[in-house]
Amino acid sequence: MTFRYDFAPTPFGDALVVFSDEGIVNFDLSESSDPSVPWLLESISTRLHEPPVPDPGAADELAHLLDGYFAGKPVRFDEHVRLDWRLTKGFHRDALEQITKIGWGETASYGEIAVLAGRAGAARAVGTACRLTPFSIIVPVHRVVRADGTVGQYGAHPEYKRYLLDLEKN
Repeated sequence: MTFRYDFAPTPFGDALVVFSDEGIVNFDLSESSDPSVPWLLESISTRLHEPPVPDPGAADELAHLLDGYFAGKPVRFDEHVRLDWRLTKGFHRDALEQITKIGWGETASYGEIAVLAGRAGAARAVGTACRLTPFSIIVPVHRVVRADGTVGQYGAHPEYKRYLLDLEKN
């Protein structure tokens, strides 16, 4: 299988998007101001056991959806693009699949997602699934909040999570 990559613009900078023949494998909001830095491709290459090749324009459909999303239009990405779940297994995948069902402008707690995914009491594991998701924004892990309703983390950028939640309130 050949993996391909392109970049998609977001308000947080360009995201690296990796595709397989089955769909999007990874959507990474880079910690770098330059998403083409070699370590990003090294990391995904290691996880896929094969380096992705550049495919300019591959992310055009996703970029169009992102434009609408960031303009405030409710977008459910999994209804428009195929996801290749190969980098997520077991309970983490179950949790992320439940998270795709959280609607625009809604939130659910880590504990609620754990129950829906079949493991009551596994709220911390849901947090780990959110942190390790290969589908940032596309699977709306930003909609998962603490039991007391506070936002919690979003990788190293809780301000991104607040931005996304505020965007969806409008």
